[in-house]
Amino acid sequence: MTPSTDLNIPLFERAKALIPGGVNSPVRAFKAVGGTPRFVKRAQGAYFWDANDQRFIDYIGSWGPMILGHGHPAVLEAVQKAALEGFSFGAPTEREVELAEEILSLVPSMEMIRLVSSGTEAGMSAIRLARGATGRSKFIKFEGCYHGHADSLLVKAGSGLATFGNATSAGVPPEVVQHTIVLEYNNLAQLEEAFALHGKDLACVMIEPIAGNMNFVRASVPFMKRCRELCTEFGALLVLDEVMTGFRVALGSAQSVYARSIPGFKPDLTVLGKVIGGGMPLAAFGGPRAIMEHLAPLGAVYQAGTLSGNPVATACGLTTLREIKKPGFFDALSARTRSLVDGLAQAAQDEGVPFSTDCEGGMFGFFLLPELPQNYAQVLKTDSARFNTLFHGLLDRGVYIAPALYEAGFVSAAHTADDIAATVAAAREVFNSLQK
Repeated sequence: MTPSTDLNIPLFERAKALIPGGVNSPVRAFKAVGGTPRFVKRAQGAYFWDANDQRFIDYIGSWGPMILGHGHPAVLEAVQKAALEGFSFGAPTEREVELAEEILSLVPSMEMIRLVSSGTEAGMSAIRLARGATGRSKFIKFEGCYHGHADSLLVKAGSGLATFGNATSAGVPPEVVQHTIVLEYNNLAQLEEAFALHGKDLACVMIEPIAGNMNFVRASVPFMKRCRELCTEFGALLVLDEVMTGFRVALGSAQSVYARSIPGFKPDLTVLGKVIGGGMPLAAFGGPRAIMEHLAPLGAVYQAGTLSGNPVATACGLTTLREIKKPGFFDALSARTRSLVDGLAQAAQDEGVPFSTDCEGGMFGFFLLPELPQNYAQVLKTDSARFNTLFHGLLDRGVYIAPALYEAGFVSAAHTADDIAATVAAAREVFNSLQK
């Protein structure tokens, strides 16, 4: 297709005149990889079609929520029925109670939950709740973990563990991030030192158990175990950000994966999003009753939202959760995801391209590196120019992965063996070109 016939180009030009960067979320702009973003017209199952009516195998799935694929019949029916009853009421509904019951039945660490509209809102509210419940101000996060764009979370590491983080965005005053301590992911020595220095002042440790915004990097079992032990010892709360991993890597979310190796493991607070909304704007945070009852109207920690528990969004999320609960769902999803990453790894090996990959449930990642990285600094060693060539090579062959090397990928129940085979074949062709 020539530029003169690519309908995405004039759409992007129109968008750039009206919307900063032409997009409503930065990574969509293709700045990391170059070229013109694809404007989606429609989606069904494992595919979407762009402005040119070109079909792509979709491994983003709205950045994780579309675990059933696009346009699942049961979800569509539930959403259509809910929309006919009303879009929003600003008052309680039975369905939000049903969704809360469903989530709590699947995540035993939570006894109560509060529904909100976005992962950013859930993450910042969980930190406020942790501070209110403990009476402390400081908290730990890890470089490479993304918890939304709240001011106190847009932080990079400071010059040392005795100092606090530095803002990574304009518009965030230094005093807003003065209580945020940023450590290296999977670095036990830093974790121990940070608690030795600040333990009595820490409200919480916030961590993605499997980081999805430095591609796909797991917290090691010893590291997660020590996070739990130190939080318990010093009276800080362990907050798992499962916006991405919640109901995506396992029916019990990532915390259930760690509980297999760490007896009795559970966080104090859990942040959820994406899958629980099924593609609609919905997120949540929850934990034990004793902590959650600090929230207004029962307690002094204020949080509110006009669209929280939206009746159409809860219909979408509730039906999605009921579908993924069906026997064999995660076994099949995990097997399909594993077949994808194994196929990609074999193709890369055959073509002599350095490659490492990992997956859990319906979430995966890969790196153009010989070994899986364990932290953000190691992720940065990926050859970005090679990744960009791979991205565009796959795009030209009808395969859509994240337009940035720092993002995880997602497989849905709608992806077929033929989709996987076509993806591996496309990757093999691009890997071959990388060696020329």
